Order: sequence, then structure tokens, then C-alpha cells
Amino acid sequence: MTTDTATPPRFSGRQRLILLLLLGSGFLFAADYSILNVALPKVGAGVGLGLTGLPWIGSAYTLPAAGFMLMFGRLADLYGRRRMFLAGMVLLAAASLLGGFATNPTMLLTARALQGTSTAMALPAALSLITTTFSEGGLRDRALGLNGAILSGGFTAGALVGGALVSLLSWRAGFFINVPFAVLILLIAPALVGESRIPERVKVDLPGAVTVTGGLLAVVYAVVQKNLIAAAIGVVLLAAFWLIEVRSPAPLAPVRFLKRSTVKWGNFAGLVTFSMETGMIFLMTLYLQDVLKFAPVVTGLIFGVPGLAAVFAGPIAGRILGRFDSRKVVTLGLILQALMILPLVFLGDSRMALAVLIPALFLGFFVHVTVIVSYMVIGTSGLPDEEQGLATGLTSLTQQVALTVGAPIMVSIAATQSSQLTGTHLALTVNVAVIVAGAVLIWFGLRPRGQAATAGAATVPAAKGSAEDLAPSLD
Repeated sequence: MTTDTATPPRFSGRQRLILLLLLGSGFLFAADYSILNVALPKVGAGVGLGLTGLPWIGSAYTLPAAGFMLMFGRLADLYGRRRMFLAGMVLLAAASLLGGFATNPTMLLTARALQGTSTAMALPAALSLITTTFSEGGLRDRALGLNGAILSGGFTAGALVGGALVSLLSWRAGFFINVPFAVLILLIAPALVGESRIPERVKVDLPGAVTVTGGLLAVVYAVVQKNLIAAAIGVVLLAAFWLIEVRSPAPLAPVRFLKRSTVKWGNFAGLVTFSMETGMIFLMTLYLQDVLKFAPVVTGLIFGVPGLAAVFAGPIAGRILGRFDSRKVVTLGLILQALMILPLVFLGDSRMALAVLIPALFLGFFVHVTVIVSYMVIGTSGLPDEEQGLATGLTSLTQQVALTVGAPIMVSIAATQSSQLTGTHLALTVNVAVIVAGAVLIWFGLRPRGQAATAGAATVPAAKGSAEDLAPSLD
């Protein structure tokens, strides 16, 4: 626990406006990710996309969102974060118009791919604008806490708003709703957000950008399509990316950056919490509809009510990180996430299971968001401003990849059993074990070097101090 008992710092009026703008854009992208999920059959019918093609409505978004995230985050550092943010908003508006007017599968999937690309452009840029607007410490912790709450709220709101729009208007409204908000942000942002500056123009590491983007695209595609050839190609390209970065005079992602303990273990925490929580939610969605026989709308409400916990968790998490060591917060948060999933392992086929499920989801969503905020704080702390786009690009990439792989992994484990209920129990058991193992690894991985044997030694600062303060965390 820190000794800082002073009055918590407050945002200035201008900072509040900047934060409102950037958080609003994050909410828009989070909602855009999930807004079509409840309308997939109607979207497919509207453009003539068959049942087997419906998963591509999500995959067409996910592939570029994950594949281009790291590259665009770094380009924002090199050529201007505000410029990249605004370009992403322009692309979002154009892609949403294309999707809203789509008359065939090609137009629709192109629109979704462009929306995913706009997310890769704007999301890390917006997050790096937050981390550079607010210096490390209480204000940044609170800002990232609010960001975590907004993103979680956006995912939940996207599903709820999507259902309402489809029922009252049309699935096309799920695209068109983005346009006025994107235009409003484009009108306001130039007056509020200043452009970032770098000391000197740096040549883009084109080979690094090509290999990392191609590698990530191949890996995500391999997970979505269960394609071993794509997986092998992805591994080869990512290995080539590492070799290029070691030798490049101006690397896209400097090896010293990738080797930082805070970067490695912070993003590992994000990968664990997002993938396992996403997998659990998918399993529980199937459980509620296939085992307990609830209608989809009831299932949405069952998840929506506990989802309110996520909205309140972000600001609270920001304040917790201002008082406690972030290494302790992230590991304890993961342990609590596992403990909230553990009771679900014993659920039966009676609807009385809701008495256990809803409280577990409520508390689980709360600690899950706390871990999200913690890993973002850890993954962006102790870094100079000129690397914040790279750092936020990596944390955003981690989120996208984890959201993609969580459900397929859990479903594959569940499918090894003869009955759905038994398979769900096994998959959830593995889920808990992975989270606990991850928490243990993170606890030791974030331990400052040279202080392993020191009782009560300081650990990763709670997003306070300079890069020199975090020097013990360097490998």
C-alpha cells in the first residue's frame, strides 16, 4: 500500500472535456463490436448471406482489428496520434454508410472489415492520447479506470441497443447509428485535442510492419477457422518479425520495449482475463439456452443486469490502483475472477442455478474490469510519451486476440465430453486453472529484480513515477 494520503487529484475542465471525447469514441467502437451480434440471422437474410457465412460478419471485423492494431499504434507515435484518431473516425463513418446500404455479402463484409480497420486505427490512438494527456499517477489511473468502465459498458450497450434497433427499425440502423456520432467527434476533436509531437521524423520499419501484421492476421484467422496451415504461416511471420526488430536501426517495436517485464506480464494478464472471461460467457450463454431452455432475450437480460457491475467497477478500480500496488491488484483480481467462476463448475440442469449464476456473474464482472484496468496501467507505465501509441496498440491488440480465442478454446474442451453439461463443467474447470496459473506467473514475473528475498519489497508501482522508477522491472 502506498503512503499517499493526500486529496485525490482532480481533472481540470478541459481535461474533463478531452476525456469525455476520447471515452465517447471508445464507447462507440465497443458498441460497434457487439451491436450486430443479436441480429446476425436478419443481417444475413438482408444481403443473401447463408448460415455458414454468418460467422464471417464477426470475423471480418476481428481480423483487421487485431492484425493492424500494433502497426497503427506505432504509426500514431510516429506521425501523429490525433491525425490517426481522426482518420479512424472518418473510416468508421464511411464504412458504416457502406454497411448500411449493403445489398450483397461482398459489400457487407467489406464494410465490416473497414470497421475493424478503423478500430485498429482509432482505438490505440485514443488510448495513447489519454495516457499522454494524463501523467502517471492518480489522474491516469482514474482515466484508465473510466476507460475500462466505458469499454465494458459499450459491449453491453451494443448488444442491448442492437436488439432494440433491429426490433424497432432494421438491422441497417446498427450501421447508420455510428455516422452522426463519428461526425460529431470529428467536429469537436480538433478544437480539444492537440497533435502529438516527436523529436525527429523516423523512417517506418516497413519489413517489421508487414511481417507483424501478416503474422497476426494469419494467427487470428487460424484460430477462427481452425486452420493449421495459417497457424504455421503466422508463427513463421512473427518469428521473422522478431529477427527484423533485433537488426533494424529504427524498429517498429524495439526489442527493449518488448522485453520489459511490465509490457510482457501486463499484456499476459490481459490475455488471460479477456480470453477466460469471454470463454466463460460463451459457455454460460449456451448453458442458459440449451440446458436451462431460456429464450435469447432472457439470456441477454441475465447477462445485462450483472453487466452493470462492470460500469461501476472501472472508476473504483482506478481509485484502488491509486492506493495499492498494481502487481497486487492484478494478481488478486485474477484470483477473485477464478473464485467467481468456480461455483459455475457445479451448476446443474435446474433453473434454481440462477441463484448462484447471477451473483457470481455480478461479482465476476466487477473483478474482471478491475483486472482490465490494472493490465492497461501496468502495460503503459514507465514508458516515454513517444512509445505510448505502441504500448496502447499492444494492450488493444491483446484484448482483440483474447476476445477471439477465448470461446473457441473453451468450446473445443467442452466438446470432448459426451454431454453438454459435463463438457461445460470440464471447460470451466480448465478456465479456473488457467486463471490461477496465470496469476501465479504474473506475481513472480512482475517481481522487481534483486528484491526477491526482501520481505515487503516494493513491486510494480501503481502507475506512479518515471521510467527510471520502473527500471527494476526491466529484463
